[in-house]
Amino acid sequence: MSRLPVIVGMGGINSAGRTSLHHSYKRLVIDQLTQAEADSTWRSLAQLMGINYGVDQQNYIKQHTLIRQIESGYFDTEQLSYHQAEQFQAGASVVLAKRKLPADIPSHWQLEDIDARHVKVTFTDIQAWLLPATRQAAVRAAGQLPSGFKPDQLYQSRNHPRGLQLTVYGASDALGSIGVDWQQVMQWVKPDQVAVYAGSGMSQLDYNGNGGMLKAQLLGKRVTSKQCPLGMAEMPADFINAYLLGSVGNTGTSMGACATFLYNLKNGIDDIRSGRCRVAIVGNAEAPLLPEVFDGYGTMGALATDNELRALDKLAADQSLNYQRACRPFGENCGFTLAESAQFVVLFDDELALELGANVLGAVGDVFVNADGFKKSISGPGVGNYLTMAKAMASARAVLGEEALRLRSFVQAHGTGTPQNRVTESHILDKAAEVFGITGWPITAVKAFVGHSIGAAAGDQLASTLGVWQYGVLPGITTIDKPAADVYQTHLKINTQHQTVDKSALDIALLNAKGFGGNNATAFIIAPHITQQMLQKKHGKSAYRHYLKSNEQVQANVEAYDQRCIANQQQPIYQFGEGVIEGENIQFDTQAIRLPGFEHEVSLDLDNPYPDMV
Repeated sequence: MSRLPVIVGMGGINSAGRTSLHHSYKRLVIDQLTQAEADSTWRSLAQLMGINYGVDQQNYIKQHTLIRQIESGYFDTEQLSYHQAEQFQAGASVVLAKRKLPADIPSHWQLEDIDARHVKVTFTDIQAWLLPATRQAAVRAAGQLPSGFKPDQLYQSRNHPRGLQLTVYGASDALGSIGVDWQQVMQWVKPDQVAVYAGSGMSQLDYNGNGGMLKAQLLGKRVTSKQCPLGMAEMPADFINAYLLGSVGNTGTSMGACATFLYNLKNGIDDIRSGRCRVAIVGNAEAPLLPEVFDGYGTMGALATDNELRALDKLAADQSLNYQRACRPFGENCGFTLAESAQFVVLFDDELALELGANVLGAVGDVFVNADGFKKSISGPGVGNYLTMAKAMASARAVLGEEALRLRSFVQAHGTGTPQNRVTESHILDKAAEVFGITGWPITAVKAFVGHSIGAAAGDQLASTLGVWQYGVLPGITTIDKPAADVYQTHLKINTQHQTVDKSALDIALLNAKGFGGNNATAFIIAPHITQQMLQKKHGKSAYRHYLKSNEQVQANVEAYDQRCIANQQQPIYQFGEGVIEGENIQFDTQAIRLPGFEHEVSLDLDNPYPDMV
């Protein structure tokens, strides 16, 4: 029996705001919405930003969301701290406090007491030293969370890295968005039928994570007991299991650079389709807005610098840049814009979705992952993305038919904003469209608005896709005037303005992701109206009528959750130290394990997976 991974909820946070109820998507196209549709998103953003909403605040909200100039709360772009290497010549001397002397005195140091507390150090050979200095940042644009949003103040964050703070908020938002209490979900599934696949593409790199562990002693500080474990890349999944769900099911993360979200999505749908689980929480949280990360990507020439943006726009040094146009996918561009984001999606198998009356936001048809083969530059693109795109399109054709693929599909492109991406990805898409007989294929690229959140990037794409099916506006790439001359677009339609569409005439979305190292992934997403048709065909009209009745309460619950968030009455889930199960509390025999707090037991009556071999 087939099992369809149904999207029943999605939550998170990025520079466009809260993901649930499509608010982050609505921020992208807010000028295309009705006043009533836009009003709830203005209010949602105002709540996140800690301001009292009024119509006069709309311009402030616009200027302090999406890509913009890096704010001082992250770091001072005018005075980036660094150490400049210098040398003392032989014969030079300095005065130090005795307590500052190293444990092992170098052989070329001569010490002379000055008083009880100080000593004169004379160098008999060249002595290297580091001079504290500052410099201006070359890159000053980023996709930052809405100004004033402070995730660490929403729960007892206990020195958590920012990526884990975003995990707690984003995963809580996803759970709130399903409109079904988690305990009710667990009444229907066994403890080991829940899977959590979540992590980050780069790990937690700020001072409370790996960043602090690596540089604490160089700063004259001590490594803490939390920095090493909290820096691990799979820690978002661990936090969801330990502090939000209390889950004992399958867990982990797959890392695939900028395609990481789709790698985890593949894990989740594979588990559901195989029957190994009935519920999957899938997502990524990335908080890379750190000077060191900007240096890393900047040194590669991957980021859009201020000087390059000025050259593109023919601006003088004293003219202001429009940082909200820093990322320009498929246009005349100069690099991508780094961003932070946390995106989580909740998947049920189709039977559970109907049983619980869950909202149907869409379904995941399939996800394909392929490497690039032999490469020159490890960070350069390769052939793998041709394979993933072609297979995703072939899968969509097999499931929904050739006409749906040719006439009723669109692409959420990776669209980073680099000169290399605009050529290579457009060639992939244009060639695929030609082969499958598609003309005027709609292409959108959400990074133009929210930036590139590395491991969470495809989650930003998915959130935007689900919004298109709810509100019928396909985001245009409004940061460009027209596609660049070297972009392949014979069979593509790269809109520079938002496009109102018949949402029921878009059956398929293809989410594309390309990552350094040869990490390529493409997902085939099924529209909600098609998903509902599939559910009705499989389960019958009677079961579907019962589902529609149950769904009325779920919709009311979701709306109530949204209103609580807007009214600042909803806090993230964080159950530290609650419901801990000790070994002596477990009961088990040869047939099952029983855990306190869970309605169902974990079966040990397992089938032989190799019946033809033993």
